[in-house]
Amino acid sequence: MELALVLIGLFLVAMLYSSVGHGGGSGYLAVLSLTSYGVAQAFWLKQYAWSLNLIVAGLAFWHYHRAGHHDARLTLPFVAASVPLAALGGYMRVEGDVYDILLTLALLAAAWRLLAGRWGEGEIESPDLPKAAAVGGGIGLASGVIGIGGGVFLSPVIMLNRWATAKQTAATAALFIWLNSLAGLTGAGLSGQIDMDLGLLGPFAAVVLLGGLVGSRYGSEVSSQDSIRRLLVVVLCVAAVRRILGVMGLWP
Repeated sequence: MELALVLIGLFLVAMLYSSVGHGGGSGYLAVLSLTSYGVAQAFWLKQYAWSLNLIVAGLAFWHYHRAGHHDARLTLPFVAASVPLAALGGYMRVEGDVYDILLTLALLAAAWRLLAGRWGEGEIESPDLPKAAAVGGGIGLASGVIGIGGGVFLSPVIMLNRWATAKQTAATAALFIWLNSLAGLTGAGLSGQIDMDLGLLGPFAAVVLLGGLVGSRYGSEVSSQDSIRRLLVVVLCVAAVRRILGVMGLWP
């Protein structure tokens, strides 16, 4: 029964996140944190979040790129700085309460940014290269340590600074997430942290593939994402509370 609920949760996360060009890493960690899988070691959780990100972010990028929304000049400075630092973050071993606290803060920050961000479109102005590289590098390192792709942080930054339209942002975020997830997995593999159960990865991958196909196709064809963001905020906040209770010893 628990596995069935996890699969439903992963499907919904993949569908919702991919509609805004995200891979769903923070959402997958949120779902797993609400179940018995939440007591697993940090590297166990991260490897699945990154692997599922590769599927969903890849689908999202393909749909947005095919629809003509990808601007390579916007994406390049973010990914150039983020990828090596995401690999470094994945190589690092962060466990126990330190990881729980970092993940909780990341979930809360992601929820706040999704809730508070003003995503309306206005006059677009390209970011300075040093600023874009600094943003990408910082998010990349954090993504590698926590086990996400970083799109949930990058998208609000781009939109709030009016560096791109909503759909250009989604396309950039999707590629950013895919590359960071691959880099994080590579770093974790080099430090001997990969220990994946293919019996779990198979059904996990199948449901997020389906969810990603539905969500990314829908998202690339519509403009309003307000209801989707609100649902994501609920998932992130519930998962953050779950992690806080776990650190306090009030959740098994």
